[in-house]
Amino acid sequence: MDVLKRRMGLEQEFFLVDETGDLSNRGDEFLQGCHLRAETQGLNPQYFVPEFVKSMVEINTPPAYTGTELATEYLKNLKLALAVAREMGLRLYPLSSYPLHIMPVMRDRPNYHIQARTVGYDRFLHAGKCTGTHLHLEVPPGVINSRVAVSYNSTAAEREELLNIYNLATAFDSALISLGRACPFYEGEAIGLAAHTIRYRGSEIFGWEGVYTYLQPVGGLMPYAESAESLVEQQFARYYAWLQALDKAGIERHLFLEAGGSLLKSAWNPIRLNKLGTVEIRCIDSNYPSVIIGVIALLEKAAHRVRSDNLKVRPAKEVYTFELEGNYLWVPDFEYLNGELLYAAATEGVKHPKVKAYVDSILQFAITDGGEGAKYLTKLRTQLDRYQSIEADILQEFTPATAKLTRDEGLRLVRECCDKLEAQVSWLDTQHPLKSLDEEAAFL
Repeated sequence: MDVLKRRMGLEQEFFLVDETGDLSNRGDEFLQGCHLRAETQGLNPQYFVPEFVKSMVEINTPPAYTGTELATEYLKNLKLALAVAREMGLRLYPLSSYPLHIMPVMRDRPNYHIQARTVGYDRFLHAGKCTGTHLHLEVPPGVINSRVAVSYNSTAAEREELLNIYNLATAFDSALISLGRACPFYEGEAIGLAAHTIRYRGSEIFGWEGVYTYLQPVGGLMPYAESAESLVEQQFARYYAWLQALDKAGIERHLFLEAGGSLLKSAWNPIRLNKLGTVEIRCIDSNYPSVIIGVIALLEKAAHRVRSDNLKVRPAKEVYTFELEGNYLWVPDFEYLNGELLYAAATEGVKHPKVKAYVDSILQFAITDGGEGAKYLTKLRTQLDRYQSIEADILQEFTPATAKLTRDEGLRLVRECCDKLEAQVSWLDTQHPLKSLDEEAAFL
């Protein structure tokens, strides 16, 4: 396969709600409806899948060669899901956390119970209270091996491409958090932090209580890889950290393996290797299509430029932005990226001057690749000083950050978000969604 023609894929999680905005546990019934509708329309029913709680569903796409193609497939499957929901008196709520207090109903499957017992049931339930978007960047076929992480039979060029895409995705972490911040409310409170980020990955250093607070090798951002060998070592170190956690929880290791666990399936990190042959980016909030399609354009252009220009993506000390020098793309070192920059991204976001400079450099790097979506990203860059995340927009409309959200307000917010999702899906040109963004400045 031509190195310039790698594919992308997308998964987005949604909360299923009824017409009042209350959570619905009719996920199985809804998905069955999606499967039947997909078959009648000649679409693959496997792209509509359950999540580990019954009030959450996931809509996926087939692999696509361009951002436009990926966004088109995404909107096509989303339209189908919205039509099925409408017929059932249900709606899809698209933002990263349900704004009111909830008690998710977990599916009775061994792999979920093993995870819950290992991290603690109360802590694991955070994963059922927030939703994310996962974007896949394809790497050379066969270079990722589910048993040994990186194939022994891969070539030096294939390993180098994997390394660069992995490091690029890692370097994007705080930018994707900042640009994609969606719902400010978690369990009825505006906590002033990127809720999905802190409640899922967590951080002992910053005092963020999340699913993986005390298991960062398994759920936190992992360091850049200096070489293919160090990437392999990282994967096995994480795997053994998970096995030790199983031991500590009194779970026999064979139960994890029998439930489908493996070297690569012991990773819930923001950036991970996927047995599908992709670098999977998992740090993006679930959000409206306008935001998701903008992220698709940004990542497509950055990854394409790295591949087509044969750039080596490497971290460097005292580098705080993306800096291009010859065939090297220097990116912030891991200590800064996963420390000061992550904290700033999860608190102030793009309003923080260091985050703004870092995001600006990423946009500048990606825009150079041109094509559909570049005009939108250029507008985003020129208006970065005034950039308002979806989270910030909602806070302006609903309540000061110190106040609790009432039940009526929370349900109204859910319904309004569902309305906006449906309006965007209707408005965006299914055939040319990136062009739609280029022509519409209102999303900024």
